[in-house]
Amino acid sequence: MLDQGPLFLTLSVIAIVVLQAGSAFFAGTETALTAVSRPVMHQLEQDGSAPARRVNRLIDARQRLIGALLIGNSLTHTLSSSLATGVLVGLFGDAGIAYASAGMTVIIVVFGEVLPKTYAIYHANRMALLFSAPVTGVVWILTPFVRTVEVVVMGLFRLFGAKYSTAVSVEASMMELKGAIEVHAGEEEVREERRMLRSILELGDVEVEQVMTHRRGVVTADAGLPAAEILELVVSSPFSRVPLWKDDPDNIVGVVHAKDLLRAVRALDGELDKLDVVELASPPWFIPDSTTLLEQLQAFRSRREHFALVVDEYGTLMGVVTLEDILEEIVGDIADEHDVAVAGVRPQSDGSYIVDGSVTIRDLNREFEWRLPDEEAATIAGLILHEARQIPDVGQVFRFYGFRFEIARRQRNQITSIRVMPPAPAPSVT
Repeated sequence: MLDQGPLFLTLSVIAIVVLQAGSAFFAGTETALTAVSRPVMHQLEQDGSAPARRVNRLIDARQRLIGALLIGNSLTHTLSSSLATGVLVGLFGDAGIAYASAGMTVIIVVFGEVLPKTYAIYHANRMALLFSAPVTGVVWILTPFVRTVEVVVMGLFRLFGAKYSTAVSVEASMMELKGAIEVHAGEEEVREERRMLRSILELGDVEVEQVMTHRRGVVTADAGLPAAEILELVVSSPFSRVPLWKDDPDNIVGVVHAKDLLRAVRALDGELDKLDVVELASPPWFIPDSTTLLEQLQAFRSRREHFALVVDEYGTLMGVVTLEDILEEIVGDIADEHDVAVAGVRPQSDGSYIVDGSVTIRDLNREFEWRLPDEEAATIAGLILHEARQIPDVGQVFRFYGFRFEIARRQRNQITSIRVMPPAPAPSVT
């Protein structure tokens, strides 16, 4: 055994403690900078935060950052283990190797890895901001070594035919955004914000057919009627724009605005015989039912229009879509004093809901945060018909997607009312 004095032992212990502190630093900052919130850091940088700017620069060069931290962590582990082994071998001989291996394994795992990484996971943003400056210095110092490692790694990638790319696809970015929203699905405080953000991200996946007012609910006027009758119909309508048709309800020749009509009546001093309603109407704007809400929103903005007529592939009128319909997809229903109140969903004491068959699946999903599919059907009645593959009888019960559906009323072949029992909420894990 080597003769080691008290000073040597003291210095060795101090060196091991310092090296393990360095190991904790490298392990903790690696975890913090990996788990840090990019949106938070981006916003802080926009607000002028210098630490946030350093964090973003480090993350942008993620490979160099990870390489530097791993090199630093490996060096501290190796040096502290070697130093401990030398000290214990000097004290206990060959048995010191076993003592050093067991002792340093515990110290490295607990104090050099688990403890700092666990803390960093729960305080990622704060740790990233706090240690952004020293980490930047470490990365700068170790850059030559990291570049050497990068060259070796890229060579190995090419050798084995593996792809080496840091580009992030649009689909991956969208998935990340949606995932970030769903992470907070259980927090009632941000329920409305979460609902709106989810709707915005889904605008490109929803077609106008799913949100339009069906032709059964559209108020139209025969252009051949006397001006007085058209005026009476427009004034009594809850809508500000009324399509005009000629000879056939599918032959829309224009869209008259209530304001234009009333302004013309006032200019003519009430002489309705001189009023030409068709001349006042604006040209109709037809769009296919497959147009997405995002495309239609952009079209509304570029054309400075608020109203479009939806047609199918055969040119048959299916309904109308307005700018308000798209905005309601984002912010929820916008009711004004002229809207027609429709009782669509009525909660029951047993936790179920009486739902009109015409209520859209998207409205139900948005209101109650359900996950009913809306790819094959727009309304809740359409979903039942799609899944059942038959026209059900009153009282018939179906179960799918975890929900219980009971047919409450049916008018001819149309389902008009359904009792919906959602699945019981999953028990919270404490």
